[in-house]
Amino acid sequence: MDLATVLGIVVAFGALLGSVVVEGGHLRSLVNLPAALIVFGGTLGAAMISSPLHVVLRSPIVLKHAVLGRLMEPREAIRTLVDLATTARREGVLAIEAGLEKLRDPFLRKGIELVVSGTDPEVVREIMETELATQADRHKTGAKLFLTMGGLAPTLGVTGTVMGLVHMMGKLDDPAQMGPSIAAAFLATLYGVASANVLFIPLGTKLATRSQQELFVREMLLEGILGLQAGLSPMIIEEKLKAFLEPRLRARARGRPGEASAREAKAA
Repeated sequence: MDLATVLGIVVAFGALLGSVVVEGGHLRSLVNLPAALIVFGGTLGAAMISSPLHVVLRSPIVLKHAVLGRLMEPREAIRTLVDLATTARREGVLAIEAGLEKLRDPFLRKGIELVVSGTDPEVVREIMETELATQADRHKTGAKLFLTMGGLAPTLGVTGTVMGLVHMMGKLDDPAQMGPSIAAAFLATLYGVASANVLFIPLGTKLATRSQQELFVREMLLEGILGLQAGLSPMIIEEKLKAFLEPRLRARARGRPGEASAREAKAA
C-alpha cells in the first residue's frame, strides 16, 4: 500500500472538513445531492467523451494501483538479481526455473522465463523493451484521465453554481428561500474545486510519478536479466545495477561490501 497517498487523502479532506467544524458549522450543510450529481456525474461523462471507453472502465484498476500497488525498490531488485545470478553460477541457468513462482514482479518473471527457455539475447531485449514501452503508454493514459478530470471538475462546479443561481432567481418572491438556495448553488463550485485539487490532480500526478519509478526499476531488471543470460558474475551484475543508483545509495544497495564477491567465491 502507498501510505503517502492514503494519508494525504485523509489529511487533505480532514483539514477541509475540520475547518468547517472549527468555525462552528455543520457537516450536513456541505451535503447537496444535485450539486454532487452535476459535478461528479458531469465530470465522469465529460471524461468519457474525451477518452476511450476502455480507459474509463480501467480507471478503478488504475486507482487501485495508485493506492494499493506495491513497487519493487531498486535495492530489492539488485538483491533479487544477484541471488538469481549466484544460483545460476552455482547450479546453472536452468536451476532458477524452479523458483520462478516466487518472483512477484511479472516483468522479472517473464524475462527469466525467456532466458531459461534459451531465447536469443537480442530477442529477449526486444520483447522486454516492447513490454516497457507498452507499459509506459498504459500508465500515461491512466494518469492523463485523472488529470483531465481534474481540469473538468472546477468548470462543472461553476456550471452547477450558475444553474443553481438560475433556479434561485425563480424564487425572488420568497426571500426566505434565497439564502439556502445561494448556499446550495455555491456548493457545486466547492465540490468541483476541492475534488480537482485534493483528489483528481494529485492522483494523476502520483500515477505519473509511480510510473516513472516502476519504469526505472524495470530498466534495471532488464539489464540484470541480460547480464544473467550472458553469464556475468554476480559481482559484475551488482556493479552494473548499482550504476543506476545515486552515489549515496550505492554503498548500502547490497549491505556489507564484498558480499556479492563472497557469494561468488562460495558458488565457485
